Amino acid sequence: MNKIIDLLNQHRTVRKYTEQNIEPNLLNQLLEAACRTSNTGNMQAYSIVVSTESGIKKALAPAHFNQSMVTEAPVVLTFCADFNRVSKWCEQRQADPGYDNLQSFMATTVDTLLAAQTFCIAAESVGLGICYLGTTTYNAKPIIDALHLPKLVVPITTITVGYPAAETEQTDRLPLAAVVHRETYSDYSSSKIDELYEEKENSQFYKDFVSENKKETLAQVFTDVRYTRAGNELFSAKFLEVLKEQGFLK
Repeated sequence: MNKIIDLLNQHRTVRKYTEQNIEPNLLNQLLEAACRTSNTGNMQAYSIVVSTESGIKKALAPAHFNQSMVTEAPVVLTFCADFNRVSKWCEQRQADPGYDNLQSFMATTVDTLLAAQTFCIAAESVGLGICYLGTTTYNAKPIIDALHLPKLVVPITTITVGYPAAETEQTDRLPLAAVVHRETYSDYSSSKIDELYEEKENSQFYKDFVSENKKETLAQVFTDVRYTRAGNELFSAKFLEVLKEQGFLK
């Protein structure tokens, strides 16, 4: 199998790291690789905040629900949607930037996540482990404050990176038929849903997961415990306020 494909198929989330630091030259090489990623109009409308100092990591930790890897990882990377730099460049060159809107936010968000994923692939290729933190958009405001992010800059995702302390189990994935549609979108019948989720729901790991959470089905764990309607609506409202404050929504 192709080495790159094999690497991608071996991806694991790593939350525990050794105390070994990442050599600065290596980190720069990985960041340079990330910045070669495809992006809208070759504007590179994103920024990457590299945090290695314990004080900064401690300041970021509460925004990420104090997950231990935020303070224990040697490097924490906050990938930010950023039209601040591009807009200032335009203004200094007698051009009128029109990037304080939802369309521009969506474009920079896509570019930001592309750069983040490229960094992760590069990092894993040299033996490092990574973990995405979905909490970034939940608590964007305290991250903005901790990192001193100006207008038109919004944190989109955070990645902890370091040398794995131990080999971790690979998480499951749905069969390809669950996510790949040929030519046009094929909606899911009830029987197809049953077929696609059968292996996941029947695994002992998820059966135990359902039992531990005192639910009847795995789906209920997601809707009632992990990603609730109330939580989604709360964090949606908070993030919309951030977008307004940071200048992306009029």
